[in-house]
Amino acid sequence: VSKQIQQMVAFIRQEAEEKANEISVSAEEEFNIHKIQIVETDKKKIKQEFDRKTKQVDVKKKIEYSVQLNASRIKVLQAQDDLVTGMRDSASKELLNVSHNKKTYKKLIQGLIVQCLLRLKEPSVLLRCREVDLSIVESILEDSKKEYASKANVHMPMINIDKTVFLPPPLSNEDPHRPSCSGGVVLASVDGKIVFENTLDARLDAAFHKKLPEIRKALYRE
Repeated sequence: VSKQIQQMVAFIRQEAEEKANEISVSAEEEFNIHKIQIVETDKKKIKQEFDRKTKQVDVKKKIEYSVQLNASRIKVLQAQDDLVTGMRDSASKELLNVSHNKKTYKKLIQGLIVQCLLRLKEPSVLLRCREVDLSIVESILEDSKKEYASKANVHMPMINIDKTVFLPPPLSNEDPHRPSCSGGVVLASVDGKIVFENTLDARLDAAFHKKLPEIRKALYRE
């Protein structure tokens, strides 16, 4: 009987040990699986955080690059505009010399008046000029009428010189910011509905605007 009891105890102990081993192995497997899951989850989180920060850095770099690029472009465009404006200002100052040669300027004024008359084609017009040019305009008025009448094959028009409102005076170094006019004339229909500005400044602006693409191409090799 004692031997049987010992055998039963040994059997129970063996089963208990085997069961304990199974539980231990199972627990270790579950622990390892859980550990792997935790590690994988953490790795995924770390990768996501790394990707997020990397993306933030890339976006920041792109923004900084874009800002710098735009700033550079603005500087280049500003420099180009300054250069073109400088050319325009230089040309405008050169216009002041045109009126210094009285003989040439007198002929030019007559040509400008005739050109206005041909554009307006009005029997009666109002003429405005600089006050300093009044005597020149008065001296060539009749010749201008005759030249226009001959070219247009019409009767000589009536030209009334506005002696109350003049075009701005020439540019002055004492007050360079005030309105100025380099010369020329402005003619208008009697009712004021049609106006033809034929000043040297207006002609320069028109020519400069027309030639601006060519000027830019020559300057910047666009």
